[in-house]
Amino acid sequence: MTPDRTEVFDLRLDPDTLEVRESGGGAPPAWTALLFHQCPNCPLDVSTHPRCPLALGVVDIVRRFDDVLSYDQVDVEVTTARRRIATRTTSQAALRSLMGLRIACCGCPRTAFFKPMARFHLPFADEEETLSRAVSAWLIVQYFRRADGKDATLDLDGLQTVYEEMQGVNRATAERLRAATQTDASLNAVALLDIYAQLAPLFIGSTLEEIRGPYEAFLEQLDGA
Repeated sequence: MTPDRTEVFDLRLDPDTLEVRESGGGAPPAWTALLFHQCPNCPLDVSTHPRCPLALGVVDIVRRFDDVLSYDQVDVEVTTARRRIATRTTSQAALRSLMGLRIACCGCPRTAFFKPMARFHLPFADEEETLSRAVSAWLIVQYFRRADGKDATLDLDGLQTVYEEMQGVNRATAERLRAATQTDASLNAVALLDIYAQLAPLFIGSTLEEIRGPYEAFLEQLDGA
C-alpha cells in the first residue's frame, strides 16, 4: 500500500437491528450471487435471497483492497463514539478485524450470534479476549431464554456448534473471494477468521480455566455466603 493512500470505512449500525445502514452503490458483482459457492449449511433460498448477504457485506472491502498484499504494513485508526484505537499492523490483520465486524452485521442467519458482539466490538482482539466476549454473549442469550420461559443451559455445547457452523461459512466465503480478488489480503483475513473458528471449540473449556484466577475471590465469597 502506498504511504500516501488512505481508505475510510464509515460503518453506521442501526441501533435496533445492529445491521449496517447501507449507503447504496452500483450493481453487485457476480460472485455475490447466493448460488455462487453457496455455504453448505446456508438456510437461505435463492427465490427470496438472490444475493448472499455476507458477500454483499464485504464487497466494498474486497474491492478497495484488491491491490494490497497480506503482509503490507498499514496504519489503522478505529474511532467510535466511546473511544479511539490506533495501531500499525499487517493488512490481513486489519482486514480480519474489519471483515469480522462487517460479517457479524451482514444479516446472514449463520452469523446472527455475533451481531450483539458487534455492539461491543474490540478491534484487534486476541483469542482470549474474543473467547471471553463470545462466552459472555452466549450466557446472556441463555438468560434471555430463561426470562422468556424457554429452556436455558449453562453448558457451552451450543457455542461450540456456532463456531463449527462458521467454519463452513468461512470456507465457502474463501472460495467466493478467490474469484473476486487478485491479491491475498482479503483471502488471508478470512483464513485468520476461520483458524479461530476451528480453534474456538477446542479452547472453550481449557481457556476458560486459564482465566479463572481473577474470578476466584468472588467465587470464594459466594461459597461463604
